[in-house]
Amino acid sequence: MSDQHEALKAVVRRNTLEVQSGGNFELFDALFADDFLDHTPQPGGTPDKEGARGLYRALRVAFPDFHAEIHWQAVDGDIVTTFKTYHGTHQGAVLGIGPTGRKIKFETVDAMRIRNGQITEHWGVANLYYLLQQLDALPPSAPKIPEV
Repeated sequence: MSDQHEALKAVVRRNTLEVQSGGNFELFDALFADDFLDHTPQPGGTPDKEGARGLYRALRVAFPDFHAEIHWQAVDGDIVTTFKTYHGTHQGAVLGIGPTGRKIKFETVDAMRIRNGQITEHWGVANLYYLLQQLDALPPSAPKIPEV
């Protein structure tokens, strides 16, 4: 693996571990380009830097102990793909669901374009179905994802 690839992965790791997991929003400002574009914004969010900041803050309110476990990262050109599991305790509203006090986890795959040491674009898929299942927010007839 080249030093350049490691440097790209380090930017994404810092975002995952220090911003998302640690709540360091000063670092968020340094890591995200002002012209950041999210190709998969969350419902009710905007596809820009402020939308990403809002999502990160909302997750920290909903899950004050929100943290990520990175399983692997891969680099293709200037895009870093990361597979991770988020963990937390549901203490605030998320997806319109009031606090349950339940411990949750859900997997996410993110792809982030890095340019000049900053995150400029994002694509992501999160297993929100599994999150809803853990919060008991699915209809009783909905199929269940097995615990692993």
